[in-house]
Amino acid sequence: MSKTALITGAAKRLGAEIARTLHGAGYDILIHYQHSREQACELSDRLNVLRANSASLIQADLLNTEDCSTLVESVPKDLTVLVNNASVFYPTELATVAMAEWDELLGVNLKAPFFLSKSLWPILASQQGSIVNITDIHAGNGLSGYPIYSIAKAGLEAMTRVLAKEFAATVRVNAVAPGAILWPEGNEEMDDVKKTVLSRIALGRCGQPDDIAKTVLFLVDQGQYITGQIVTVDGGRTLFS
Repeated sequence: MSKTALITGAAKRLGAEIARTLHGAGYDILIHYQHSREQACELSDRLNVLRANSASLIQADLLNTEDCSTLVESVPKDLTVLVNNASVFYPTELATVAMAEWDELLGVNLKAPFFLSKSLWPILASQQGSIVNITDIHAGNGLSGYPIYSIAKAGLEAMTRVLAKEFAATVRVNAVAPGAILWPEGNEEMDDVKKTVLSRIALGRCGQPDDIAKTVLFLVDQGQYITGQIVTVDGGRTLFS
């Protein structure tokens, strides 16, 4: 039986690692991207070398309703997994935050996962499939300086539990909450921040992207009696929150 996974934001970073891991487990991969076409094509080519016709590309702006509709229409009928990985992450100053920032952060991190899950539910249900949302260990208490991002991720965790109830017996819905895995791109002045974070991790080190990818694989393949759960993968960081 063929297995197909759609991974949003799959061109690079965590999304690409999830794509490689699921592909290695026998899944055909739909690589969603918005701007990172070069990286998406490179990943697709590598996966197709390993197994012919096993990876394809879907370009869409998740803030654009028409793009999202086109994405849903292009998904094959054997879709078994949806990984809502695409995310927007940047700080917002509470006193000066703009409506556009709210719309972008909530739109990509929460609205798009909800409507993709809703729209793809019938296909996933026909395959007894599953959804995995990528959240954040700061969803519960909030990350200082990132109020809207934190609100969006908290909403995504709530959505995970709500949809697990709504889709009960047809589609399993879970989430993975990463801790310190990858540092933000383009920030070269984080040495002090990194030292502080590492001092609060029980295992004393950062995680790796495959720590998240393997957890996703576990949830979709082995976790057949797991739904509505948030799996924290943080090396024990939240023990010291």
